Amino acid sequence: MGLFCLLWIPLFYFLRRIASPRKGGGYIWPVLLGCVIVVFQYFFGTLLKPGGFGFFRWLTGFLNIVSFPVIIPLAVCFLLIRLRALPSGADYADFSLLCLMPVAVFRSITWNSPGYPYMLVFVPLLWMAQAVGIPWFLGFISRDSRRQVAVPLSLAVMILPVAATSTWWAFFSQRTLIGWLLLSVTLVPAAISVVSDLLRNY
Repeated sequence: MGLFCLLWIPLFYFLRRIASPRKGGGYIWPVLLGCVIVVFQYFFGTLLKPGGFGFFRWLTGFLNIVSFPVIIPLAVCFLLIRLRALPSGADYADFSLLCLMPVAVFRSITWNSPGYPYMLVFVPLLWMAQAVGIPWFLGFISRDSRRQVAVPLSLAVMILPVAATSTWWAFFSQRTLIGWLLLSVTLVPAAISVVSDLLRNY
């Protein structure tokens, strides 16, 4: 399971590159950002101490484990594009996936030691779902800014991290059926994105 956590993000990254070849460049920024995140987590620990099984535990998962590690690189990618440190056509999903690679290496070690099987398998899947799903929704918004399109898609962008964290929380709380249902829903945008890339390019 530690091997899955270590390899899933890189394998999925290269799968996307094969499915839809993209322009190269700018690889150093996300890798450096991922290393900074790892150093911060190693020396300073979690942003919020866990507790209980309710909302506080859910918020801990959102900040420390499931969603913040994805939202940060997406936000940094946006900032670098605005500062023209990256080209305007830079792929947000690629940036986020590259940033998550050092994080995945670090977590494959720290989570493997105490033995957290659901963390080692489900969290990398949830990272991938958000790293690809959020830019996928945002791409539709940028192409069609009509209110009847932008509003529901903007809601989807906000709901996806909530659903991902809720998936982790459900498995943590041993609500397995709810966890599997939420996981299936959370993975749908990323799956559609990859399939559509394959159909468009091949």
